[in-house]
Amino acid sequence: MRHFLFVLLLALMVLVVACKPTSHRAEIEADGFVVPEVSDVVLYQVNPRVFAPSNSLKAVQARLDTIADLGVNMLWIMPIYPIGEVKSKNSPYSVRDYKAVAPEYGTIKDLQELVNACHERGMGVILDWVANHTAWDNVWLEQHPDWYTHDSTGNIVYPPGTDWTDVADLNYDNKDMRAAMIDAMQFWVDSVGVDGFRCDVADQVPVDFWREAITKLRVAANPRKLIMLAEGANPENFVAGFDLNYAWEFMGAIAEVMKDGVKVGKLIEVDKHEYEDLTQGKYKMRFTTNHDEATKASPITLYGGVRASMAAFVATTMLHGGMLVYGSQEVGYPETINFFHYVPVNWNANPDLRKEYKKLIAVYNAHPSLRSSGKVHPFDDDQNNVLCVERVLNNDNVLVMVNVRGDAHSYQLPAMWANRTATDLMTGESVELKEWFPLKPYQYMLLSYK
Repeated sequence: MRHFLFVLLLALMVLVVACKPTSHRAEIEADGFVVPEVSDVVLYQVNPRVFAPSNSLKAVQARLDTIADLGVNMLWIMPIYPIGEVKSKNSPYSVRDYKAVAPEYGTIKDLQELVNACHERGMGVILDWVANHTAWDNVWLEQHPDWYTHDSTGNIVYPPGTDWTDVADLNYDNKDMRAAMIDAMQFWVDSVGVDGFRCDVADQVPVDFWREAITKLRVAANPRKLIMLAEGANPENFVAGFDLNYAWEFMGAIAEVMKDGVKVGKLIEVDKHEYEDLTQGKYKMRFTTNHDEATKASPITLYGGVRASMAAFVATTMLHGGMLVYGSQEVGYPETINFFHYVPVNWNANPDLRKEYKKLIAVYNAHPSLRSSGKVHPFDDDQNNVLCVERVLNNDNVLVMVNVRGDAHSYQLPAMWANRTATDLMTGESVELKEWFPLKPYQYMLLSYK
């Protein structure tokens, strides 16, 4: 009898376990998707407001095949949370509820389906996270005013040193607020299966918070890997656990070189400066535009035309990896994009330019030396007109040459590249190299040899 009861109890326990709902995180772990290595990330920034005026998450999902066809392997989706209505500027960085999706964009189910669809196509997803401040009508402000920064008269303030009057500054001396913030981030990893976060104004949030948050998120997500990108330049954020941060210094340098005629050697100097103190496995995200820069000018306007913008893109991304494409630059959108409002983009414009981006990304993906872990061997140009570097990793050697000027220049090739046969990686054709290589205005070359 005891044996029968034991067997019956065991059978009931098995039945209960079998009927227990599977978490979304467990489903994601079993879907076969593997987050790319940080050094290999090709990031595509999704601004939902250039995809559709409403139900934009569905509109993004409808374009996933086209996005994946570019060769990107990670999407960064700008904030999709409900936007504050008090003192509002309609900024997506004014968050009213950390655990909801704004009706403008869709529903949590829509986001979950988008993430699943990305994983099916071999692309990860990181969400934009706004930890420095909230909207004035965020429920936290009413229920927990002590979670915010107050001035000497007891009034809650917007972030000091800014003109961000539509948001209220959070007080990181409050442990309960910190715990709530981590819980909110964990919500999206667990319920939707996102693969990490791009953290807004990370330098204005204490490093010890990031260390605590990233550690807890990664422990909870294990064995899944999370990618963490800091919008910041504080090297301590890498110690806290971030994988990448912004290459703002390089973005400024490429603009100066292309627009103001500054010597091309400055790019090598800045690259060395940005990487000289980075520990192994930490990288800079390089870009010619993003949502902030696009509010000032399109890359075509900023760099002086389509060919100049492509020369800037190659010099920026092939020098030391860390590639970002802002959704719209691949079709050559020529105007500014104010992300506070819907801006329609013609995704069928400039098909040849899109093909060029696709080919560049394919070359980048095919040659590990071009990505972040490849070695950088720079060569001088006495005339300071041509960027020339050799990228090397194991037996993969690629010569990157970019004429950063609007007139033609010839470049004297390094001795090991002169007078040999190489392959033009953009065309697959053989090129007979001489001692000097002529470059048209804003022309670039990506060459390899066996």
